[in-house]
Amino acid sequence: DTIVLDKTGTITEGKPALTDILCAEGQQEDHLLQLAASLESGSEHPLARAILEAAQQRDISPDRADNFQALNGKGVSATLNGKSYRLGNRRWLESEGITANLDSSSLTERGATPLFLAEGNTLLGILGVADRIKEDSRDAIARLKDQGLTVVMITGDIQASADAIAKQVGVDQVMAEVLPEDKAKKVKALQDKGRIVAMVGDGINDAPALAQADVGFAIGTGTDVAIESAAITLMGGSLHGVADAMAISSATVRNIKQNLFGAFIYNSLGVPVAAGVLYPLTGSLLSPVIAGAAMSLSSVTVVSNANRLRLFKPQRGKS
Repeated sequence: DTIVLDKTGTITEGKPALTDILCAEGQQEDHLLQLAASLESGSEHPLARAILEAAQQRDISPDRADNFQALNGKGVSATLNGKSYRLGNRRWLESEGITANLDSSSLTERGATPLFLAEGNTLLGILGVADRIKEDSRDAIARLKDQGLTVVMITGDIQASADAIAKQVGVDQVMAEVLPEDKAKKVKALQDKGRIVAMVGDGINDAPALAQADVGFAIGTGTDVAIESAAITLMGGSLHGVADAMAISSATVRNIKQNLFGAFIYNSLGVPVAAGVLYPLTGSLLSPVIAGAAMSLSSVTVVSNANRLRLFKPQRGKS
């Protein structure tokens, strides 16, 4: 009854790109981009790749970073030319005593993730990184909602950016600013409320949540560990695969119930007649030939009905 969708790589393409650079007074875009690229040169995070690709496009070469640290769900820090730098989310920098006095609302309103860059305790600027939404995500989510599911988006993004993405794709419930290690806890919290939860994800960070969920869906374009942790692996990267799988599952359960009903009807009518329930009234007994034919017809009915599933095609109507 509840499906939790990871944002990056599931609802979105998982290929973030640098969209904006907001500079503090006296700073220049290329200088900030070089600092950010230097800090991210040791990271494998998708946001890091976006910054490094943007620097490469502008022919900006990163400097060597010393004392590199990647803090899960917070950002990165390193020393460049003897100076300490941090690049990460607002909450982390403010916890480090840095005043994030630049307005990032223009980025978050478009669904971009703001990354705050600081030298020591001085904010230098904000880099906006956005991930494109998959073309069919909105339609697929509409299908899931039409199937009676509560759709939840889970992400490490700040609340404002997450809400902007959710609004674009039609998700009503958002879990934002969730650390990677806490995704499984969020799924467990839903289960503790009596929900039957499916989880859809593609990354290493999603694997514990996929394992925790009642049903885990791994995006086929994702990591091996996510695929190993999930109960169902989608061959493509579209969320329509989730809606298709659930539609096929529902059709199969309906078919099983129809087959059970058909089989029991034959037996519930045939067995009493074969036992002679009509003999005192009509003198009729069930011929073994007729009984055998009826039993065969029962099997033919069940198999024929099951074969209808081969013709089943999930509906993909536009929302």
